[in-house]
Formats: sequence, structure tokens, C-alpha cells
Amino acid sequence: MSVAAKAEKGMSDAEVVEAYLTASMIPDPEAAAAYMKPGTIITFTGGREFDHPRGPTGFNARRYRWVKKKMDRFDVCPGAEETVVYSIGTLYGEWIDGTPFEGNRYVDRFVVRGGQIVKMDVWNDSAERILVRMGIEV
Repeated sequence: MSVAAKAEKGMSDAEVVEAYLTASMIPDPEAAAAYMKPGTIITFTGGREFDHPRGPTGFNARRYRWVKKKMDRFDVCPGAEETVVYSIGTLYGEWIDGTPFEGNRYVDRFVVRGGQIVKMDVWNDSAERILVRMGIEV
């Protein structure tokens, strides 16, 4: 079923974002892409830009053995033509060396238009945590 068909059945913009994040955590970047307008730019941590969910998935594979999101809340800001949805929570998982972690704060900002994600921005504390693990105080 297409994203548009799901939206017609009452899928809210926050539900579109949650479905995208759930698919991306599997990770199944192709399923996640179904919730995005083709060509959507994902601005990831450090200003890295990707045009498909497989970009962040590949980047994360070099940083984490595995990573998941504990989605604490969704803040929804409706507008005339689009909705901005913030997903706020923490990351948990294992660093690439197998060391477990949890409580790593994240904020994802999505712009949703017509039942599809058209922009995504990602921030989290992973870089700072890596610096601390390396003995570099921040």
C-alpha cells in the first residue's frame, strides 16, 4: 500500500514519521524510503547529506554494531502546507567494538507534506560520547 493510501486511511504525520523510524531501525532502508518523497535530503549528524535512508544506515554501520531509538515523544507543529514533526528520545545499542550504551540523546526533525517526509534533520550526542570514550574531555 502506498504512503498516500495509508494517509487517506487516517495515518497522521506523526504516524508517518514513527513508521519511517521503525523501518529504519530494522534496518530496512527500502521500507523506510516508502515514507519519503524521492530525492528527500536527510541532513545527518555532522552536516552529512544523504538522498536515501540507506545513506544513514551505511554511516551507522561504521559507528555502531547496532543502534535503536527509544522514541519518548513526538512534537507536532502543523502549518498551512506542511507539518514539522520532532521525534525526541534516546539511542541505545552497541558501539562498533561491542561496548553497550544507552541514554544517548537524539532529536530528529521531519517536514511532512501530503503524507510523505520531504526533509529530515538528525542530531544526537554520539560524537561527544565517542570523544569521552577516547579520553578527550568536552
